[in-house]
Amino acid sequence: MRLSNRLRRIAAPILILSLAAGVPVIARPTPAGTVAHERLLPLQGGRNFRDLGGYRAADGRSVKWGVLFRSGSMHGLTEADYRSLEARGIRVVCDFRDRRERANEPATWPAPGAPRVLSDDYDLDMHFLPAGSPKSWTPDQVRAAMTNAYPAMLGQFNGQYRRMFAELLAGHAPLAFNCSAGKDRTGIAAALLLTALGVPRKDVIADYLLTNRYLDASALTKGTPNPANPLAGLPPETAKPLMAADAAYIEAALAVVDAHKDGAKGYFRDEMGLSAADLTKLRNAYLVRA
Repeated sequence: MRLSNRLRRIAAPILILSLAAGVPVIARPTPAGTVAHERLLPLQGGRNFRDLGGYRAADGRSVKWGVLFRSGSMHGLTEADYRSLEARGIRVVCDFRDRRERANEPATWPAPGAPRVLSDDYDLDMHFLPAGSPKSWTPDQVRAAMTNAYPAMLGQFNGQYRRMFAELLAGHAPLAFNCSAGKDRTGIAAALLLTALGVPRKDVIADYLLTNRYLDASALTKGTPNPANPLAGLPPETAKPLMAADAAYIEAALAVVDAHKDGAKGYFRDEMGLSAADLTKLRNAYLVRA
């Protein structure tokens, strides 16, 4: 049946429901009077800066748009980008990068209206990578190293993830969290957050895989190695599994959550300090009925 001219005028794509990078985008019509939302924020200098809104939780509610954001380094943001983000009302940024990453790619939020930026001074441990010269690494070695690293990151960044949840429980949102690529430390944080909100596992993994669509990974391995970017100059065949969002990586971290006593509920209780009441509070704050 052919759409009427009126329906043609009000039909517009609004929501990306990709289940993995490379899967065609499914566009749904926008009912008249609603606002079109975008998964990837339209920023001039953004790096993998995404809205976590729209994912449907198990209870039928959906994650609110415009409240929870994940990103890579914000160093490239322009003045127009900062104005756009200020208009979105971002109150807190949880920056998971280490001190050298932050010094090499500082994010300078203009005042007034700048969010609180929370970070820790530490040196990122790269010893999980294969031994020897990076030129000698095989893709399988790198993939195995990354898969083993993800469960370890749950422990290494436990304090920062707990702080993110504490900020959200306190209602300090809209909130953004980031690392350098917006893939590994940020990917685990997003997976934990979406899981806490009751989003099904397939959608949690789908969100993680969207990095393969939205991140220009080649830009992060250009140049010569330096303390802030030891991965620069890697051979392409080595860089690919290192910079990719591979489902096996995030599944390795989530397997730790699943294996915990009482599963995810027990993990959030024992490792994130979130009681059942806290989880209910988070869901009431950041989920909405469609």
